[in-house]
Amino acid sequence: MEENTFFAGNALIWIIFIGFMLISWLISHQLKSRFQKYSKIPTNNGMTGRDVVEKMLKDNGIYDVKIGSVSGQLTDHYNPANKTINLSQAVYYGNSIASAAVAAHECGHAVQHARAYSMLKLRSALVPVVTFASRWVQWLLLLGILMIQSFPQLLLAGIILFALMTLFSFITLPVEIDASRRALAWLKTSGITNSQTQPYAFDALKWAAYTYVVAALSSLATLLYYIMIFMGRRD
Repeated sequence: MEENTFFAGNALIWIIFIGFMLISWLISHQLKSRFQKYSKIPTNNGMTGRDVVEKMLKDNGIYDVKIGSVSGQLTDHYNPANKTINLSQAVYYGNSIASAAVAAHECGHAVQHARAYSMLKLRSALVPVVTFASRWVQWLLLLGILMIQSFPQLLLAGIILFALMTLFSFITLPVEIDASRRALAWLKTSGITNSQTQPYAFDALKWAAYTYVVAALSSLATLLYYIMIFMGRRD
């Protein structure tokens, strides 16, 4: 009976995991579609992504953050280590609502940093731990499964590292949501968006946030899968 219960739970975890993979693909497709759509809608004053960042930084009294351009699509990010906002070329040079929304969102992280936003501080503190975990977790999990009967502690170590990565994913959620909230509020008050274009900026950032939600839930489902393997090692 216990063995049947374990395999039933195992199958359920796989179904959930595959479901999250499909949802993640759909959200990624929708995100790219939305950004393509809103990339064709210009900002009211023709400001590019770089212009948006410069103005938002100035409006928030921040003068020690650099702005750079990186290759790739939707590769935009803020690096708190060297206080640099890195925008993809399409966002850096683009003067669309999509570019403005992304640029303002990344600048929102710089504002969080300047205001010592607690969740960003916690996330930054975990970065070295997660970097270490990401290097070793797959090896520990793989070897742990292969040696589960003789050396179960190896799998347990992998589970602990994976749990830290899952925690990091969930801590990322409020950081990203808050950055979007700051971005949307500023875009509206600064006049870069109006009553017609503000919903477009909101929609673009909403779909971007969904990717983080799915990633966190998928990580949790995977963690539960490994825990079930560990708990069922004696069956």
